[in-house]
Amino acid sequence: MFRKDLIPLLLDNPFSVRQIARLVGEAPKDIASDLQHLLKSLKHTEYVASVTPAKCRKCGFEFGKEKLAKPSRCPECQATWLTEPKIAISVKAPDAVP
Repeated sequence: MFRKDLIPLLLDNPFSVRQIARLVGEAPKDIASDLQHLLKSLKHTEYVASVTPAKCRKCGFEFGKEKLAKPSRCPECQATWLTEPKIAISVKAPDAVP
């Protein structure tokens, strides 16, 4: 699978790394690596990425947006009840011209 093939899959559809891996039949580790590269490459296209970070369901701690894989444990309360980060891609809004 090519990284550019992830764009139509994620266009206005937020998915986690594990969901994407299941859909395309690849290892989550490979998908996470491809997504990291794709997110950097999107700066030069008409698309913009949005990442909903992982969050602890027990204490509400929110992880950074740079971590795309699901963390194993919350650093605040040590709970393992965490949501997975979700990645979505949308088309950039055109600049308003007066």
